[in-house]
Amino acid sequence: MATLAQQTVNGLVLGALIGLIALGYTMVYGIVQLINFAHGEVFMVGAFGAHFAALYVLPHGTRWYVALPVMVVAAAAVSVAAALAMERLAYRPLRGAHRLAPLITALGVSIVLQEVVRVFYPGATAPLAFPRAFPEGRLVLGPVTVLWTGVLALAVAPLLGAALHFYVERSRLGRAMRATAQDADTARLMGIDPDRVILATFAIGGVLAGVGAVLYGVHYAQIDTALGFQNGIFAFTAAVLGGIGSVRGAMLGAVCIGLVKSLAGQYAWGGAQYDYVWVFVLLILVLMFRPRGFLGRSEGVRA
Repeated sequence: MATLAQQTVNGLVLGALIGLIALGYTMVYGIVQLINFAHGEVFMVGAFGAHFAALYVLPHGTRWYVALPVMVVAAAAVSVAAALAMERLAYRPLRGAHRLAPLITALGVSIVLQEVVRVFYPGATAPLAFPRAFPEGRLVLGPVTVLWTGVLALAVAPLLGAALHFYVERSRLGRAMRATAQDADTARLMGIDPDRVILATFAIGGVLAGVGAVLYGVHYAQIDTALGFQNGIFAFTAAVLGGIGSVRGAMLGAVCIGLVKSLAGQYAWGGAQYDYVWVFVLLILVLMFRPRGFLGRSEGVRA
């Protein structure tokens, strides 16, 4: 029972981190109907941005409560810059093209970002130790032990997900996002600039990816160039599972993915070597009975 409880908590932590990436997928798809496979690499470059800030900007011995906010700002800045650049240079020229064109472009952008970091970032060809920018203690609750970094992830990710949901539902920009998602041409006639809305959507996704990258790094203590691809696949699966285009669905799907990966790796047939298999078995089973995911809707509204 203790092991089951521990694996459940580990899965919840992983799900919280995946959820921050999944929100970027679901926001972009909701507005422009684009599956941005490069969003995982936006998460990855954010992690390296935080790593750079910790090693080359902050003085040695900086306290964690100073280092952590600086790393979050650096990660978010790098992720937003990468997201805005890919939207402006790679996706916007293909806005009216066949759907396959931006999809293939997204795969190309993903590879380019991986290779740029691998070639130009010092030591990125091997896993890098991520700076310990948070207390290394742990919280003990009966049979369950949770690192403080895990507690941080479990606190921050749901708050950011809820904040995004209310922002999209209540703010002026959120209304513009929903209008653009429903009908971009009509939104333009009503005084909304779809290009600015789409750019803002990519920027918000970049901020969430940057925050998630720092939380991931301080919790798992190392990063590499494959970080974005691996977690991006899980995040995209979570967005589809929850109902791509739904903010709440993305977080729900991410929690399910984290739990399945953690528990299946411990208890299911094949063990940890087959945890990826069980994640996609879950996806197939859900889509067989709910093709739009848990919270997906048939209307044009997304994000």
